[in-house]
Amino acid sequence: MPPALAGTASPVELARPESPRDLFVSFTWLALQGFGGVLAVVQREMVEKKRWLSPDQFLEDWAVAQVLPGPNVVNLSLMIGDRYFGLRGAIAAVAGMLTVPLFVILALALLYAQYAGHPQVAGALRGMGAVAGGLIAATGIKLVPQLRRHPLGFGVCLAFVAVVAIAIAGLRWPLLWVLPAFGGAACVWTWRKIPA
Repeated sequence: MPPALAGTASPVELARPESPRDLFVSFTWLALQGFGGVLAVVQREMVEKKRWLSPDQFLEDWAVAQVLPGPNVVNLSLMIGDRYFGLRGAIAAVAGMLTVPLFVILALALLYAQYAGHPQVAGALRGMGAVAGGLIAATGIKLVPQLRRHPLGFGVCLAFVAVVAIAIAGLRWPLLWVLPAFGGAACVWTWRKIPA
């Protein structure tokens, strides 16, 4: 196995995908597991099971994927595919994220159009929303240890998390304002704290 990717502080060796086909199959499997969001699944698969990314790499790549336009997990798959196999890998990873799930969604849309009026369907969708929220919260908790090594310090990072949560959930500020304001402030402050 190759050593950890250059520029990262990973104490363990990282694995790598065997081929673009491996990327396609892996991201197809991820996408098919992601009802309500793939964040929890992608973190577990890419960091813990496949070890294609270290926890720090995942956090950095996820942050970039969040601020790029488009679906964040598709952005992440594009970056991972490009990292290992260039353009071929990027196309294979994105195709894996989109191809099979597209057909599943089309089939589900046809079923939903037919059965949308049933109360059991509405109840099932509400239940899936709660599960998705729990998965996102669990993934956020798993990422907390990386904040302990952040240049701003653990307390400042938690303060940013709290302020952003209050701004979005409590005050209902639009994400379009919150992201540049608080995200930009955190980036500039971190950049100034990192030694040159």
